[in-house]
Amino acid sequence: MTTDTGSIHHSGFISIVGRPNVGKSTLMNHLLGQKISITSNKPQTTRHRILGIKTEAGKQVVYIDTPGLHLNPKSAMNRYMNRAASSGMDAVDLVLFVVEVNHWTEEDANVLTRLKQQATPVVLVVNKVDHVKDKEELLPLLQKLSAHMDFAAVVPLSALKGQNVAQLEKLVFDALPEGEGIFPDDYITDRSERFLAAEMVREKLIRSLGQELPYATTVEIEQFKDDNGLLRISALIWVERQSQKKIVIGKGGERLKQVGQQARMDMEKLFGQKVFLQCWVKVKEGWSDNERLLNSLGYKDEF
Repeated sequence: MTTDTGSIHHSGFISIVGRPNVGKSTLMNHLLGQKISITSNKPQTTRHRILGIKTEAGKQVVYIDTPGLHLNPKSAMNRYMNRAASSGMDAVDLVLFVVEVNHWTEEDANVLTRLKQQATPVVLVVNKVDHVKDKEELLPLLQKLSAHMDFAAVVPLSALKGQNVAQLEKLVFDALPEGEGIFPDDYITDRSERFLAAEMVREKLIRSLGQELPYATTVEIEQFKDDNGLLRISALIWVERQSQKKIVIGKGGERLKQVGQQARMDMEKLFGQKVFLQCWVKVKEGWSDNERLLNSLGYKDEF
């Protein structure tokens, strides 16, 4: 792996922030041109601060994908995610504040209050504009949202469909200060392959389970070994109750099998080699509201 950063003349950190489920991870994946952050239509999918790195034409952008900021976080997990999200706003060159075009909430206002306390320029990214069928309604909606703060720019787009993402990326590149590369120019993330593998399993769990159970699950990679070109991965899925274990496994083990198959396909695409994936489910009562257990499962303050 090359470690050359000498060809990079502009670089910087760009934070992507917002309330849960506004499309932050989808936006970062589209900006990078590949999937680094997992996505779903359920809130709290992103739990960690994740860096996505794009280097081209002598410029390096380090995007910081953050968990959604919660109002009144009740569990240890929610408090951890809020710390990770808040840290993503510190010492950056630009903040991308992602909101939905026609859905402003108290949680959006909470994020805005934090942003107003900082001197960093903020771009308002108005996502899901494809949901506005009557385009004559779009301008008044944008004017109403842009009145909340003196934003450096306002960019309407659809992260899912890629509409107008190129305009946002140009704005980001233009905002980069002069500086050498922060990471080697072939890096795409700061996260390990083990971390990415765990996230892929967790994404498939979130997508296949009901509304409440995904938040009681986490994934730990016990084995990650290259065996003559075959990547052998063992994933341990933790839940909080015995009844949840049965739901995750599914009738005759069918749900767990499906989760494993879908995750394996994503892993093979990202890692560029064949993968043999095994998944198990175990119970660790109350893990999501226990600081010590969270720490042991990889939810550590690293910021």
